Amino acid sequence: MQPILCIVGARPNYMKVAPLMRAFAQAEMPAHIVHTGQHYDADMNDRFFQALAMPAPIANLQVGSGTHAVQTADVMTRFEPVVDAQKPSCVLVVGDVNSTIACALVAAKKGIKVAHVEAGLRSGDRSMPEEINRILTDQLSDFLFTTEPDAQTNLLREGINEASIHFAGNVMIDTLFMMRPHAIPAAQILANLGISGADARFGLVTLHRPATVDDPVIFADMLRALAAVSDALPLVFAVHPRTRSNIDKFGLESIVRGKAISFIPPQGYLELLGLQSAATLVLTDSGGIQEETTALGVPCLTLRDNTERPITISQGTNTLAGRNGEHIVRLAHERLTQPFDTSKRPRGWDGQAAPRIAAILKNLLQ
Repeated sequence: MQPILCIVGARPNYMKVAPLMRAFAQAEMPAHIVHTGQHYDADMNDRFFQALAMPAPIANLQVGSGTHAVQTADVMTRFEPVVDAQKPSCVLVVGDVNSTIACALVAAKKGIKVAHVEAGLRSGDRSMPEEINRILTDQLSDFLFTTEPDAQTNLLREGINEASIHFAGNVMIDTLFMMRPHAIPAAQILANLGISGADARFGLVTLHRPATVDDPVIFADMLRALAAVSDALPLVFAVHPRTRSNIDKFGLESIVRGKAISFIPPQGYLELLGLQSAATLVLTDSGGIQEETTALGVPCLTLRDNTERPITISQGTNTLAGRNGEHIVRLAHERLTQPFDTSKRPRGWDGQAAPRIAAILKNLLQ
């Protein structure tokens, strides 16, 4: 069998590809990682690869940042020679970043099979670049691996052949279960922030999406909501560089000054996993964190108007809070004061999604 090329471009991709590489090795399927460099920080990159025990990429395309068009085009032009040299049996892409659609498009035009892991997720909001990437990647893919039943419904509605769709479960949860025993204890981080005690209560915050942090009016309302929540629960805010920059650019620092909100730099996977596991409540606009908190049984408020992961609401611990500050504060108060079922888990989120994908793909490619 010719090798499978597994694409990583942004940090969330690492957690999805890591268990797949292990599963391919166990199934004796040759596979290589190609890093597009879409999101690239040398220190964070090395930390993630080491923490997840991932093999080094055979190529780093080093595309860096840019507009969606520039970044997508750069990935395509730099990935094509790798495909020509490797002659893969399949190109496997995950998620919905620009690298996902770019590499899928190169492979499809060369007649190489495309496998999409996390296929069929839809927010219904085409103003999100990720939504466009999801839809187009699924149309290009030969093998579509889904994480939840709604994904198959979405794909069938869009004309995808049912025989191409395979329910596998969630590879992100494979990584979470494997790495949870190695998570950095939250107490190590909290002690430096003045939050101490084995039973310390705190909320974890992450915000990075343009729809959340790029509009000064919306972002200011979000920060006022966080300030109000911090009156009842101290917050630890892992601040994305884009978010930090916009706080300064829009002059919003005064909203949170003096509040029980501790700002910390972006965290590595093991640090963030430790914080999520110990948090009383998580407030985020991240898709992956919606899934991880559901697997961990931690209440999560998603500060968005929509989600491409509805199963985290119907069968998990996630609540769609929207972007209205007053509504966010009200929901946070409910989660902190009223009983809430955190025991639900979606089917297939059992730590065995990657072996299922490897078994299916091995059979299909042979």
